[in-house]
Amino acid sequence: MLTRAPELAEDMSRFLRQEADGATAFDIVVKGAHCANCMAKIERGVGAIAGVDTARLNLSTGKLHVRWRGAVAPAAILHRVRSLGYEAQPYDAPDVLDAGEKEGRDLLHALAVAGFGAVFVVGLTDAIWYGGTDMSIRLRDAFFWLAGAVSIPLTLYASLPFFRSAWRSLSHRQTNMDVPISLAIVLSLALSVYVTATHGESTYFDAAIMLAFLLLIGRYLDFRLRDRARGAARHLLALQSALARRLKPNGAVETVAGGDLVPGDRVLLASGERAPVDGVLSDDTEVDVSLVTGESAPVSMAKGAAIHAGSIVVGVPVTMVVTARVENSLVADLARLLEAGQQRRSLYVRMADRAAKAYVPFVTGLSLVVFAGWLIAGAALALAVTNAITVLIITCPCALGLAVPAVQIVATGRLFERGIFVKSGDALERLAEIDTAVFDKTGTLTFGAPQLANAQDIPRDVFAAAAMLARASNHPLAKALASAAGEGPLAANIRETAGAGLEAEVNGVRQRLGSAIWCGASSSGQSSELWFRNGEQTPVQFRFHDEIRPETNALIANLKARGIAIHMLTGDREAVAADLAAKAGIDNWQAEIDPKAKAAYLERLRAAGRKVLMVGDGINDAGALALAHVSIAPGTAADVSQRAADMILRGNSLSPIVEAVDVARKARRLVNQNFALAVLYNIIAIPMAAFGIATPLIAAACMAGSSLVVTINALRLARPFA
Repeated sequence: MLTRAPELAEDMSRFLRQEADGATAFDIVVKGAHCANCMAKIERGVGAIAGVDTARLNLSTGKLHVRWRGAVAPAAILHRVRSLGYEAQPYDAPDVLDAGEKEGRDLLHALAVAGFGAVFVVGLTDAIWYGGTDMSIRLRDAFFWLAGAVSIPLTLYASLPFFRSAWRSLSHRQTNMDVPISLAIVLSLALSVYVTATHGESTYFDAAIMLAFLLLIGRYLDFRLRDRARGAARHLLALQSALARRLKPNGAVETVAGGDLVPGDRVLLASGERAPVDGVLSDDTEVDVSLVTGESAPVSMAKGAAIHAGSIVVGVPVTMVVTARVENSLVADLARLLEAGQQRRSLYVRMADRAAKAYVPFVTGLSLVVFAGWLIAGAALALAVTNAITVLIITCPCALGLAVPAVQIVATGRLFERGIFVKSGDALERLAEIDTAVFDKTGTLTFGAPQLANAQDIPRDVFAAAAMLARASNHPLAKALASAAGEGPLAANIRETAGAGLEAEVNGVRQRLGSAIWCGASSSGQSSELWFRNGEQTPVQFRFHDEIRPETNALIANLKARGIAIHMLTGDREAVAADLAAKAGIDNWQAEIDPKAKAAYLERLRAAGRKVLMVGDGINDAGALALAHVSIAPGTAADVSQRAADMILRGNSLSPIVEAVDVARKARRLVNQNFALAVLYNIIAIPMAAFGIATPLIAAACMAGSSLVVTINALRLARPFA
């Protein structure tokens, strides 16, 4: 049960976020929304509030994300959701975890009660059928009344999840999926009491309790399957609810929730302990940053280094100084990225929403038509009511409502585990359509930093002497030389001349490291070179290149094998671009190209009917990323590029792009299969119910089974595939 219910604006200030574009964001946890119809109703209702520009509900986590500009009261948003018939509270990670566990327990308790009642009542009614004509009317009525005495209270208790949801909706003059379900259960019991009182030959006490039992099986399995599919998001929520050991000013230690930490607090982190929020280290240690970068090996962090929430200290214990609240930490950002990928609108979701929106008026009208039709045909009242009840049950659009979200939830969860953050659900849909991939070169297909190319050609003593100078400079080429040489001493009394290089006297001999002119050499014409001169000796050249990523060749080959044409765009020199294209197997490329030309290149591809995936990391790639059919930015990309991209890679490897394409294509196949299954179910089930072929019990089994089938079909995406 959600316990926090702040109603005043000042009480909800900690739940509000100011975003980069000036908008205010507010996340709400909603209870009672189970289908696309509920989702569409909530989003329309909140979106109608003046000033609100975004309202997106994620069924997997129950989070409603609302953005607005100007003056909008958070309490007004909560009131609007509640007025639609749903429970709503500000979204807080610990409360969400507790509420999810309670929902599962409540469903399990109701399921257990319904299961016990079903076994007992079916046993009583079976005795009547086995007794046949040998059983007197009095004895049969006694068995019926006994079955009713057991079935009515147990069915009503087990059906409380449906009744509560339906009552909340009706009390606000709204309808949802649970309204016809509740009506079907109550009518089944009422019809059975009427038949028993009039000495009828058959009742539906067993059907009513079995209906509740089968509906609860479907709802509980749906809850468990969703819970499994949203495992990555739940893991991030759990990280946000971690406890921390905070140092008081007097040196005492107190245990507090991560949500209570504020910037400036000092937190103790023992070896093996996870950082609850973002901060900076007060000493050197080793940290497992796999959640942040995907790097499996621990990294050494120096005093003053930034440590992100979710990172684990594996070295000596250390103190960190908090720099951001938990809702502004990297973990919270990752959770929002993951959830954004599950709640954005794709074409398929919009189609399912429109179909589910028409559900209640359609099924109510159809039930009335069936009821009237059977009465006109001369059927008894009990039979007409029975067939109308069957229609109410069997036409539930659960399968249709789950067809797309179930696949998207599993797909985004799988990609998150592989290090890909999907920022929009329709990005998967668009990624499945691509036939062309355009890559930036520097920093994308290459490391984007110079690497020493001719280390093996340089004498060791010369290498070591040059490195003693290089370690004193922040110039990229000097840093690359120092990195290649490794740790070592630094020359004394180094002087740096801007635009020329470094100079020092070592053992009375003047040494220089820098440009060709500075060292008295003839330049080779390469921009990526350093020269070193030791006294009057011949200058030695250090050549550098931007090294190709080791996974680039396999990435290009795998994308080509999937029928995707590869293009490369770079602002680098033509000779450098040609060399890399030849090594990577890229046939289409352009060099010395500026950001406008990149955007124009993508426009030409789009005009030619190509569906383009753009992968880039620089600020100059942002325009092209926004123009592409779908776009991906590495985790090391500039902020503006990450905002423009549809997906973000965690870590430095590009390899997950291939899996993203495979997952997107399989997700599209599964969505189409789920739509086909949902349509086929309705084509078969509705006539069966309308013509009296199916009973309420059969209808309940069919409805629960259809939802389970599409959800299990979606979970096939979680399995490895070639």
